[in-house]
Amino acid sequence: MKTTEQNSRYDNLEKLSTRELIEGINREDHCVADAVQATLPQVEKLVDGIVERVGKGGRIFYIGAGTSGRIGVVDASEIPPTYGVRGLFAGLIAGGPQAVFNAVEGAEDDAGGAWRDLSEYGPCREDTLIGIAASGTTPYVVGGLRRAREEGLLTACVVCNEGSPAAAEAEIPIVAVVGPEFVTGSTRMKAATAQKMILNMVSTATMIRLGRVKGSKMFDMQLSNAKLVDRGTRMIMEECGISDYEKAKAALLKYGSVRAAVSAIGAGTLEA
Repeated sequence: MKTTEQNSRYDNLEKLSTRELIEGINREDHCVADAVQATLPQVEKLVDGIVERVGKGGRIFYIGAGTSGRIGVVDASEIPPTYGVRGLFAGLIAGGPQAVFNAVEGAEDDAGGAWRDLSEYGPCREDTLIGIAASGTTPYVVGGLRRAREEGLLTACVVCNEGSPAAAEAEIPIVAVVGPEFVTGSTRMKAATAQKMILNMVSTATMIRLGRVKGSKMFDMQLSNAKLVDRGTRMIMEECGISDYEKAKAALLKYGSVRAAVSAIGAGTLEA
């Protein structure tokens, strides 16, 4: 039996108090970080491979179904506002965009579905495909990985069971074994948390390696609300030694990004 399908370590959940329930969930969540830590060598290999390929025009695609697919969509969608980069990451979910909010019957069982979805992007050998599946058995993911590897893409998977078909198809298998779920088989809990943590590392480390962070600051973030404009203004003040908040803000709004404003001030285009 797959680890993710094993019976919970707890029973009679319906008889527990709210405090007992949340303490049990929290206790199980502590297992996740250790499971993720064990995958770091594989995550490192994946990030290094991605960075090398992006330098040659490659992109990163996530594929998954259900909760796993949604996690990939979320991670990919956060890259443009956080790092100001579009078209580098994409999340594909079995059943298409409507599956983000509703289950699409049979979509995850279509072994050829992922490659058909990916084909709309014109995949090339410099691209990377990352399959996300808690069970490691989802046909949509397994089939996508198999075809992508045949086509020469870098392939990886993020799964939560040992010895899975997805891991066998991926060049870089990332296997985070988090153990049985608090609610038996509910992989939206520990397994999904582990997957999210791993994708956070992959995308964040990749963007840092590609020069999209300076110091610890998101120099290329999109200025989509007042909070981010304020953050960007203070970043410019700190980076350029400007004490006048309004002057720094004006520079930010004029040039549209922290990086561009700091560059203009450094070049003398805008006086500090």
